[in-house]
Amino acid sequence: MNKRQVIILWVIAIALGVAVTVVKISQHQASHSATKRSPGQMLFESFPGAEANSIEILGVNSTVTLNRKDGKWVVSQRGDYPANHSFVNDLIRTLGDLKITHSLQAGPSLAPRFGMDEAATMSEAHGLTAIFKDASGKEVAKVSLGKTIESGATASPMGGSSSVGRYVRNHADSSGFYAVSEMFPSVSADPKRWLANDFISPEKIKSITVSMNGKPEAAWKISRESEEAEFKLDGAAATELLDSTVASSLKSLLSYARFEDVVPAAQVVERTITAGQRSAVIETFEGLTYVVKITPAKPSAAPATDEPAAKDHFLMSVEVSAEIPKERKKAEGESPEDAKTKDAAFIDLQKALSDKLAKEKSFAGITYEVAKRLVEPLLKDRAGLMAKPAPAGTQAPNPGGVQRLPSGMIARPPMPTPDGKGSGVNGQ
Repeated sequence: MNKRQVIILWVIAIALGVAVTVVKISQHQASHSATKRSPGQMLFESFPGAEANSIEILGVNSTVTLNRKDGKWVVSQRGDYPANHSFVNDLIRTLGDLKITHSLQAGPSLAPRFGMDEAATMSEAHGLTAIFKDASGKEVAKVSLGKTIESGATASPMGGSSSVGRYVRNHADSSGFYAVSEMFPSVSADPKRWLANDFISPEKIKSITVSMNGKPEAAWKISRESEEAEFKLDGAAATELLDSTVASSLKSLLSYARFEDVVPAAQVVERTITAGQRSAVIETFEGLTYVVKITPAKPSAAPATDEPAAKDHFLMSVEVSAEIPKERKKAEGESPEDAKTKDAAFIDLQKALSDKLAKEKSFAGITYEVAKRLVEPLLKDRAGLMAKPAPAGTQAPNPGGVQRLPSGMIARPPMPTPDGKGSGVNGQ
């Protein structure tokens, strides 16, 4: 190999080295300009859900703060009313397991493009931001939820036909925004959406006494002797006939009750309409007594969401008491075996009633906002319980007891004939 060939080889080697170096530098620069997280990776390397002692969710016109107190989550804006633990735990668990489906390199200034514009006045453009803090008040995580992603759309903030995911931002990651398949349907900045939905549930109703409109005197009382019996109107006049449909529906009064919202104590007076107040006493065969107070409600001055102010809503409060028997009345002639079985059943019943009383009493001292349909049976006056007489002429007379036979022929009662014999079918 001559000197010229050696020089050529060295030139080629140097050129290759330079090319490799350029490629590596380009790759290095590219890796630094891409997002920190890639599709398939978790949005958070390690979400600090266990450290979270407070969650603040910010929306357009509302904010909700969820605090952990004595190991339980409560809603700050509703006087620390118990929160729906399933919703809170689902949010924490979902964020901890959240996988990225697509990453989009973009700086924080492009947040409005993904539906995370803090200056926007529409919820779709503003999005939601959740701030997680530990017991000391230190921020441990912050995430924003933006526009929903439509089917058929590429990873861009353009629309499509049906929602298949959502854009999110981890504020600790300034390299870009991410698309995820989770929709976060239960996440809201409206405090009432986070309230625990447990409520009173009277069972085996024995009697209901309802006061007059705006007066303490009883307007009507219905009662029954056993769970299988029908309600009867106390002091019914000879002309008063209780509507069986209305009476039957009262057997399950408030059994599946749901409230709309909890009214903070400081707002009760300003939300109360004094005219039209009523009270009801509900007694059950189990020995529980519910005293329910109902008041027409003024609409909230500033709705917490984009929804219109509620109409025909009422304020409702309840007090619960019970007379739980301490001893079982033993029947004469009980055998030891029967007594043992009945004693065990009595102890189980005592515990069940005590547990139910404790649960029902937890709703006392709180003012709830409820829909009119929930308390409408208790708004009826005495006349509203009565069966309505059928309007005149609504029931056609049955001339001669006409009866249609299966074949379509009409049978009429025998008609006298000159020879004393009756006519047959169709008068033949």
